[in-house]
Amino acid sequence: MEPVNNVTDFVLMGLTQNPKEQKILSIIFLLFYIKTVVGNLLIVLTVTFSKSLGAPMYFFLAGLSFMDVMYASAISPHLISGLILGQKTISFQACMIQLFMEHLFGGSEVFLLLVMAYDRYVAICKPLHYQIIMRHWVCVVLLIGSWTGGLLHSVIQLSSLYGLPFCGPNVIDHFLCDMYPLLKLVCSDTYVIDLLVALNGGLICSIVFLLLLISYGVILHSLKNLSQEGKRKALSTCGSHITVVVFFFVPCIFMYARPARNFPIDKSLSVFYTVITPMLNPLIYTLRNSEMTYAMKMLWRRKVLSGSK
Repeated sequence: MEPVNNVTDFVLMGLTQNPKEQKILSIIFLLFYIKTVVGNLLIVLTVTFSKSLGAPMYFFLAGLSFMDVMYASAISPHLISGLILGQKTISFQACMIQLFMEHLFGGSEVFLLLVMAYDRYVAICKPLHYQIIMRHWVCVVLLIGSWTGGLLHSVIQLSSLYGLPFCGPNVIDHFLCDMYPLLKLVCSDTYVIDLLVALNGGLICSIVFLLLLISYGVILHSLKNLSQEGKRKALSTCGSHITVVVFFFVPCIFMYARPARNFPIDKSLSVFYTVITPMLNPLIYTLRNSEMTYAMKMLWRRKVLSGSK
């Protein structure tokens, strides 16, 4: 028998019902979104047009920044418009698209952060073989692999939910369409799907986070063989990566590596890793990286000079 689906749209309750708070939050999130898009696109453009940033680390950083722009764009515009216009409804299809995009770009970022940690491991622990191991075609394959991993993760999430029966109610106590809030509205037993979601989301986040901790532990242990300048540069680069990893994975593990239940803190954590973290990534990577900062200045000066001519 085909599953019954009487729901054509969902009502997103959002972050608050207070009109004054909605106006304040709409301004804050609009500024955050603009900063996210501008900051991350600036990194992509700088890496693309600066000849000094040809190292694999910057190639992957540009890929991460592009993912952050797309990830934030899958969520923030609808969140901001809802706060400004008070539009709470989202169609069933639009909800599924948002769910797919969110997990596609979020999942791809999970795998790319692991790739970036591998790149740093090779650069610091095997410096003599770095150019051979991290050839350009290898970097391209690793980036494509990250996208493929995110796509598979997202397809599994969507396909496990899409055919389930939604026969009412249709009110989601959240500001975005995500797995656990939607599973709460399914009018059938979701025990097996709950386990699949935890395995596909929480287990992936937990395993990748553990691998990242191990890789950075090995990297930090190997620093004793480097010069003082090498140690300083390695610690600066790894410090940026570790900061991003903690900001992204800790909320991810809490949200998905657990039984399918909703907690009051969920919405606040979701704001952190869907809105704030993509905005912080450009600041974390550029402020701690003198080469990136210098390349941005040179690119800006070139633009100004060419414009004046």
